[in-house]
Amino acid sequence: MAAGRCERICTHSEAKTFGRWPGVKKGSKEATSLQKNIRDRLIFCRKYSEWTAEDWGKVIFSDEAPFRLFGASGKRLVRRRKGERYHQSCVMPTVKHPDTIHVWGCFSSKGVGSLTILPKNTAMNKEWYQNTLQQQLLPTIQQQFGEEQCIFQHDGAPCHKAKVITKWLGDQNVEILGPWPGNSPDLNPIENLWSILKRRVDKQKPTNSDKLQEVIMKEWVAISQDLAQKLIESMASRIAEGKHCKY
Repeated sequence: MAAGRCERICTHSEAKTFGRWPGVKKGSKEATSLQKNIRDRLIFCRKYSEWTAEDWGKVIFSDEAPFRLFGASGKRLVRRRKGERYHQSCVMPTVKHPDTIHVWGCFSSKGVGSLTILPKNTAMNKEWYQNTLQQQLLPTIQQQFGEEQCIFQHDGAPCHKAKVITKWLGDQNVEILGPWPGNSPDLNPIENLWSILKRRVDKQKPTNSDKLQEVIMKEWVAISQDLAQKLIESMASRIAEGKHCKY
């Protein structure tokens, strides 16, 4: 990675440039929040600017994601002729309140790790999250890294930042990547993995929640290590961008 490039985009003047948002009033609460996110992102990019592919290969990335029935999880593109915009064959019917399944998953350069489905009517709170880390993350660390040192990534969601979670991870000797900058899903390669998984799931056209869960699990374990490794290797260019990037 070109460290000089990261130094270039991490200047104060360019940070100010990134801070101009149409429709956001200067000095407002929203502007202050956006400025903090930009500052945190630049700090994060500078902190890890010297990391190599080998360094990123030691990171386990994680996140939660929703999956919906009837192809509502991702975009669907169609080819059409002029004047066919609203032709029945070129539009996709929608369901007002499709069943939604929430999952938590993780992966590294060694491949996909655990994936768990959040039971219905279960809140995404610190109790649920600690249990998920206990039951899903620790076995993944053991399976993929054994006694090797690895680093865990999660974003700044409230249940992730809870003091009890930070303490528990420390007690388990799990090192945390970050602090992770807010509103930066494009920095996290698992977002690309979710998009790929959702497209594969939608192609199977599951018709009910049970089938949807079954397809999600089946397609998750079918993700190749080569794909996982390529996504991890993209971290160098994500970090080098500094500002929001194409991912």
